[in-house]
Amino acid sequence: MKTALITGATSGIGKSTAIELAKHHINLVICGRRQERLDDLQKELSDMVKVHTLCFDVRDKEKVFESIESLPAEFGTIDILVNNAGNAHGMDPIQTGSIDDWDAMIDINVKGLLYVSKAIIPKMIDQKSGHIINIGSIAGKEVYPNGNVYCASKHAVDAINKGMRLDLNAHRIRVGAINPGLVETEFSNVRFKGDNQRADSVYKGYDPLTPKDIADIIAFVVTRPYHVNIADLVVYPTAQASAYVLNKTL
Repeated sequence: MKTALITGATSGIGKSTAIELAKHHINLVICGRRQERLDDLQKELSDMVKVHTLCFDVRDKEKVFESIESLPAEFGTIDILVNNAGNAHGMDPIQTGSIDDWDAMIDINVKGLLYVSKAIIPKMIDQKSGHIINIGSIAGKEVYPNGNVYCASKHAVDAINKGMRLDLNAHRIRVGAINPGLVETEFSNVRFKGDNQRADSVYKGYDPLTPKDIADIIAFVVTRPYHVNIADLVVYPTAQASAYVLNKTL
């Protein structure tokens, strides 16, 4: 059986991906900052597959490497890495943006992805196989008003994904990105800092994507024959045509 390591597995796309991969009999290393949620998910899935939890913040470089090095032997071979952890903080024009928000987005979306990848890639090179899925965003394909630094962080993910695929090609490691449009998760609650009314308004008047929609796609991508690599996939809800063209009917 294969083993997948998923970051940001305590909610949203990460949690749904863990559930879907378990259905495909893929053992799991689920990672996140909230141990209680990790424990609950482990209990939910342990009847289907082997599940190990790692509690760390991807921004903490030392903890990332320490946690991944602590994996027991039965989880020592990581076949699939899903770099899912990411966040948006604030939605302000560049001139009034918060430096703390900028630091959080760059530290989580860019540096955190790099730390986890750096910890896993040598193992994949040694085994001459592996599959890395980087969760990007349509914000990595175009820039929208007040998206400035968040869009920059996701453009960085897009560039890292392309560079990673080039560098790891000689080692037979598959690398690809999934870039969703509007997905109804806790994302907007974080972006708007607990303003639930504003967060809820983002998803009203149309049918947004769900975490399960993206998890289904990830499961499809990682279960293709090994000679198939889906390198870069953009997915919108039907109501959305671009980062700022959205058909709200209600």
